[in-house]
Amino acid sequence: MRFVSAFVMMLAASLAASFAHAHGPTRQKAFETITIKASPDAVWAKVSDFTQLQGWHPAVESSTATNGSNVGSVRTLKLKGGGELVETLESIDPAAKKFSYRAKDGGALPVTNYSSNLTVKAGDGGTSVVEWRGAFYRKYMNNDPPKGEDDEAALSAVTGLSESDLSATMGRILPPVAAILPFWLV
Repeated sequence: MRFVSAFVMMLAASLAASFAHAHGPTRQKAFETITIKASPDAVWAKVSDFTQLQGWHPAVESSTATNGSNVGSVRTLKLKGGGELVETLESIDPAAKKFSYRAKDGGALPVTNYSSNLTVKAGDGGTSVVEWRGAFYRKYMNNDPPKGEDDEAALSAVTGLSESDLSATMGRILPPVAAILPFWLV
């Protein structure tokens, strides 16, 4: 009986240790905000068109969508540096000036199961505050990811625009008050 008890204890300890090492990637989250010198209606008119990201994002060469800015529309983004992303519009609420989209496969980004929400709110003095929230997993789903498919690479790709890119991107919409852009392309 002692042998059986000892064996069960060893088995339990070994299973607990293997579960601790079996942990895969954790969900990463990002949040960015920017204040723009324009009314929420003017900003919403630009950012809510699911087919026109190339009109204001310098990294996007072209954008097509299967059903315009309607829920379920699938958008394909061709990037200027090569690669593409395919995203689905999950929800859009013009009254709340909010939409969400998802990319199951990160495409050109080292991420998977990427989801995002963008909201335009009224700021002080006639400005708008754009809030962007993203959640995603790194591309490599097992332990010990190779460089470029790890959490750091995923976070960098999603939030890694340089300040000059931020200014260029926001300048395509309307003049920014702050230099933080809610987008994910490098």
